[in-house]
Amino acid sequence: MTSNAPGAGLRGTTVVAAGMMVSNVTVYGFSVASARLLVPAELGAVTALLGILLIGNVLSLGLQATTARRLAIDPEHQGEVIGVVRRVTVLAGLAGGAVVAAASVVLTPALKLDSPVPVLLCGLTLVPLTIMGAQAGIAQGTEQWQLLARIYVANGVGRLLCGAAALVIDPSTTSAMVGIAVGACVPVLAGLPVLKAPSTPTTAASRRPFITEAFHGTHALLAYFVLSSADSLIARNQFDEHDSGLYAAGLILTKAALFLPQFVSVVLFPALARDTTSRSRLRAVSLVAACCALAVAATAIPPRLALVLVGGPQYEEIADRLWLFALSGSCLALANVLVLDALARRAHGVVALIWVAVGVVGGVAYGTDVHITGLVVTVGAVSGVLAAALGLAPLVTRRRAASDRSTTPH
Repeated sequence: MTSNAPGAGLRGTTVVAAGMMVSNVTVYGFSVASARLLVPAELGAVTALLGILLIGNVLSLGLQATTARRLAIDPEHQGEVIGVVRRVTVLAGLAGGAVVAAASVVLTPALKLDSPVPVLLCGLTLVPLTIMGAQAGIAQGTEQWQLLARIYVANGVGRLLCGAAALVIDPSTTSAMVGIAVGACVPVLAGLPVLKAPSTPTTAASRRPFITEAFHGTHALLAYFVLSSADSLIARNQFDEHDSGLYAAGLILTKAALFLPQFVSVVLFPALARDTTSRSRLRAVSLVAACCALAVAATAIPPRLALVLVGGPQYEEIADRLWLFALSGSCLALANVLVLDALARRAHGVVALIWVAVGVVGGVAYGTDVHITGLVVTVGAVSGVLAAALGLAPLVTRRRAASDRSTTPH
């Protein structure tokens, strides 16, 4: 059941914000535990693998966005949408996991891993994460905010407890990925009630529009997460193991700044899907920008405190540059909310802009002699320009449409 009352919206925002804050803090806690328990070389490997997992997780996010949008704009056909989601989700998760597992032949040497097992574990983890995405999409689209918050909390707590326990038992890359794989099953258990909702039988014809939209949404999110994860992979591939570990420590703040305002787009996504004006988009961007400003200020003003947050004295070499990582994450966060706004409007053409941004980052990273500072500045600058382009794109489209209408003879 959905509710558009202002009080319900405020309660939903508060509940989801609290749930996602717990999730982000616990996921961050796993990152800190990794930085404390692993040597820099192992931390660099784990961070690169998490980048692979983040990219592969676009299946989950694509299903979530498509499910939430369809339920938000067409609640009368809720049973049919849920029926389609049930049929598609498991197959999508298995397919995504199989692709990552097959890619272990390439990824193992590219990431300088001693064994393909960590990459195979990434593929295995994608199956429960994809199911979680479908569960979150149903909860989000029907505005069941408490259930959605529980799913997010379970995701973070599962990663922290299972991942940290695995690292305590054996501080290695493979052990970390085992813990992450086990932890990914926890949110699926928390979200089981949502899959028990009444549904109606579906046909191949009724599933086709959903699959098409999910494909386009997943493609756009894939491009975005390639952009947001590219530097972790580039650092692992281009830098020596020590510097790769330093960069991985800085990325803890990048991810913190990126995920801090994520609750904004989650709560406002149904409104973005229904809104035919720019009001919801401006509100979402303003809230995300405010969160990002706080994140950068909190990192820049007390840099020594930031050093404690990323792993302590062994990462002293990058202490004065940590604010750059927070700034880069903030630019990525602004781009993220605008990508989700585009998906809510079904403006899938923005994917071309994102792939151009990916190409620029890769071209600069491999075409010039960038190091830690150069790479993080490149990602931040490119993401900032991308966010500006995504923000202006709807305005340009509307002006062109208005111009076409004014020149069309009546």
